Amino acid sequence: MGLNSKIIIHLMGLLLLCNGFFMLIAAFVSGIYKDGVTLDITLAAIVTMLIGVLAMFYTRGHKKEVKRKEGYIIVTFGWLVMSASGMFPYLFSDAIPDVTNAFFETISGYTTTGASILDDIESMPEGILFWRSLTHWIGGMGIIVLAIAILPLLGIGGMQLFAAEAPGPSSDKLHPRITDTAKRLWFIYLGYTVAETILLKLAGMSFFDAINHSLATLSTGGFSTKNASLAYWNNQPIIQYIVIFFMFLAGSNFVLSYFAFKGKIQRIIKDEEFKYYTIFIVLFAIVSALVIYFNANVPLSDYHPMVWGKEESSFRHALFQVVAVITTTGFVSADFTSWTPFLTVFFFGLFFLGGSAGSTAGGIKVMRHLLIIKNGLLEFKRTLHPNAIIPVRYNNKTVQEHIVYNIIAFFVLYMLLFIIGSLGLGFLGLDFQSAIGGAASSLGNVGPALGSLNPISNFNSLPDAGKWWCGFLMLAGRLELFTVLILLTPYFWKST
Repeated sequence: MGLNSKIIIHLMGLLLLCNGFFMLIAAFVSGIYKDGVTLDITLAAIVTMLIGVLAMFYTRGHKKEVKRKEGYIIVTFGWLVMSASGMFPYLFSDAIPDVTNAFFETISGYTTTGASILDDIESMPEGILFWRSLTHWIGGMGIIVLAIAILPLLGIGGMQLFAAEAPGPSSDKLHPRITDTAKRLWFIYLGYTVAETILLKLAGMSFFDAINHSLATLSTGGFSTKNASLAYWNNQPIIQYIVIFFMFLAGSNFVLSYFAFKGKIQRIIKDEEFKYYTIFIVLFAIVSALVIYFNANVPLSDYHPMVWGKEESSFRHALFQVVAVITTTGFVSADFTSWTPFLTVFFFGLFFLGGSAGSTAGGIKVMRHLLIIKNGLLEFKRTLHPNAIIPVRYNNKTVQEHIVYNIIAFFVLYMLLFIIGSLGLGFLGLDFQSAIGGAASSLGNVGPALGSLNPISNFNSLPDAGKWWCGFLMLAGRLELFTVLILLTPYFWKST
């Protein structure tokens, strides 16, 4: 049987309609602030929706079934279609007139990476800044749906484990319970966004800054409305603590938030991934804070000590940057690459950790690290007792062997793609730190990197080929590798 191409095109049309609708919201915001680009964004929305309507009209007689092959294509091409159409507001308004830069900014938005090419963010029209933040939020919503409904169906990188925790598909057709689960999680996602907006407004942000940073926080994106990112509010610690709290929530499994609202606190306490996710953040923040506090080479300008002094400032900046990097949000309160060589390497290592499965965070994910470590330790026992059956256990359940192999394969592919990504950037002329930092940050959807791509710089210095290359790495990392890479294999396209 060949591909059911009609449903693929039909769903692309539906995505374009949704994208156009969100553009209209950005146009409405632009109109409120009278920033001069309202008509441009509205035109972008009309063009996007028109293409979507035509795609849906000509495929209206499609067969309503999505099999595995179509699933891979829909996920990857869905993100590409969203990114291609998401450029329109930038291009039509001349905010980012260059196609390469516009595509980079857009795919960085939808993949919730947060790497930017804009040199002066604060000079951008409000409607464009809002659209930029909205691309994060749309991408974050999409990731929740992927985690709940699509990736477990495709058997991606051990996401079957997550499917066991949340209602998942039982066949090639999407189960109605998935839709219900996704709706509940979207409601939580929206609720958190509203709550953070209110708290940031009360803490002293303008309403515009508050809503933009909330959209970027809950999606673990990292786009800011200020050139200095969250460092702009270094003299208002309460704002940074609010952002830390919501970054932590966004990097945790959204299903656990659902359990929390249902009063099932025991489910959260017993969850291994959440436990280690929290332990890692606390431990790494303490290590960073101690290094900052006792190291005389760290400039005082990075502290901005207030009433509580250097102790509080050291802890706050350490905690903020650890949470921002682990959750792959990528907000910046200080340039962590200027602190000490140890902390530069330390934070580079955190690029590979990632948040929880079922969160909006990127990276390898804590769950995969846990299972790889557990399996590695059990190999010692298996060596001593070759005939014994010693399974890996997770959340007091035995993990099937093929899932462990899948996760190991994911990890190997991830590191291989990181090396290839670094070589590609090195080939294009980037120095060692910038090449490995740029590849790790793009693949992990982190945002800030090292070298010339450090937290207080941006990705505009990359050559055009480097921007497209980083865009590919962002997409592959965001969609759990297999989804994108399998499309590059010849046997995928052979008719079965």
